[in-house]
Amino acid sequence: MHGVNAGEEPVLRKKLRRQDMVAFFTKLPPTMVGIEACGGSHHWARLLQSLGHQVRMLPPQFVKPYVKRGKNDAADAEALCEAMSRPTMRFVPVKSPEQQAALMLVGLRDRLIRQRTQLANAIRGYAAEFGLIAATGICRVEPLLERIKADDTLPPLARELFDIHAKDYTQLQARLEEVDDKLMAWHRADECSRRLARIPGVGPIGASMLVMKAPALEAFRSARHFAAWLGLTPKDHSTAGKVRLRVITRAGDEALRSVLVVGATALLQQVRRGRGSASPWLAALLKRKPPKLAAVALANKIARIAWKLMVTGEVYQPQSAPPARAHAV
Repeated sequence: MHGVNAGEEPVLRKKLRRQDMVAFFTKLPPTMVGIEACGGSHHWARLLQSLGHQVRMLPPQFVKPYVKRGKNDAADAEALCEAMSRPTMRFVPVKSPEQQAALMLVGLRDRLIRQRTQLANAIRGYAAEFGLIAATGICRVEPLLERIKADDTLPPLARELFDIHAKDYTQLQARLEEVDDKLMAWHRADECSRRLARIPGVGPIGASMLVMKAPALEAFRSARHFAAWLGLTPKDHSTAGKVRLRVITRAGDEALRSVLVVGATALLQQVRRGRGSASPWLAALLKRKPPKLAAVALANKIARIAWKLMVTGEVYQPQSAPPARAHAV
């Protein structure tokens, strides 16, 4: 721990064990406490707030520049204390237990999808060793398992192991469907999520993640600042009056940014296949930019629209008509 007074003079340097934290802060008069955002930090922030303290959570990348020399707990605490006092510092909002439970649901879904992909690749790889080839796509795995089950030329050991893989795959699919049902129930129960799902390229999953993961919207001065928080804006490397914009920063939440880019890519595919109408802006973009760059630019635009709807409470209107105000259902 590192503490300073109003004159920025160090008045506290102390090492505490985990079990001594609550007793120490219970006796401490209400003060401002800085915590580096990490695993368990939201729990401690809520606990300290319940004891009457004002808590500021800082991203680790904003604290690191204030570490003067060396790397140890005392130096980190001092840097955190200094960074917290900067007038332009940006802080991480403290999440409620309900918000963390919702994020846990999204994390569980992501883990199950990765496990399913890993298992599907293993099944396809083992099947190829016996001359059983399937087309790409997760929808091709179950027909492949049926072909494997019906093939009498496979050795008994291989058939037994493929059967184990098939059971694991079926269990993963059942768990994933259960989690998807819970996520859809959360989406239907949230009025803002339902409004965001009306944006082309978002959908229920993207809308739910936007509501769950977006911090306090008043922290962003404009829609561009929200897109920059997601890492969808170009990296600025300008100097001496020369503007140099590079690739996107990829800052912020990777899962949320990925969902927006995937949704934009799916929307572009529909437009390129003639199944949807493109706005003049999107049509001109597709003429001068490759599809992947156009998808990122469209994801940037979708993020800005989502921020606007979340701030104003409006409903997305595909035409140029004035947006209507939302009514809670």
